Amino acid sequence: MTDTATNNTRVWNGLTIPTAGTYEMDPAHKLVGFVARHMMVAKVRGHFEEATATITVAEDPLESSVSATIKAASITTGVADRDNHLRSPDFLKTEEFETIEFQSLGGVKEVNGAEFVLPGELTIRGVTRKVELKVEFEGAGRNPYGMDIFGFSASTEIEREEFGLTWNVNLETGGVLVGKKVRIELEGEAVRQA
Repeated sequence: MTDTATNNTRVWNGLTIPTAGTYEMDPAHKLVGFVARHMMVAKVRGHFEEATATITVAEDPLESSVSATIKAASITTGVADRDNHLRSPDFLKTEEFETIEFQSLGGVKEVNGAEFVLPGELTIRGVTRKVELKVEFEGAGRNPYGMDIFGFSASTEIEREEFGLTWNVNLETGGVLVGKKVRIELEGEAVRQA
């Protein structure tokens, strides 16, 4: 239920949220990252340099939606050889599958204060699986340039083998070189377009 509103925000369930409209993820204020286990003892972090997202904030906030596209070849972990391997057919096969896609389904669910769950479909290497993003709404307002913005963070965990990312090496000491679970972490600001 909307309690009060200004021209760029409104209060809903005790939160100051953006008014309805279309927002784009600000390329200067975003992180599309991931974390995977390495050799069963450490974590490797990386991110994608190129990603876009359109967020449609609905009149009923629970009916809001997100569509995102990530350029797969923009993956970086800070190690060129590893990045090239991740782009290869062993992993993302970026020459054939240029993008990773996310499309939300059915709106927002499981609202708990500023935290909620956004179900959707994630497509990697042409394989689509259902995922649930755990999202935290970080706030809404207007930046010094007069643009309406809001912030968010989100995460989910996937089993990479479900997307055809099955390459691995068995270790002599037991276990595998690359963990099967990958945590996806997102941070960003969205800017009103319409």
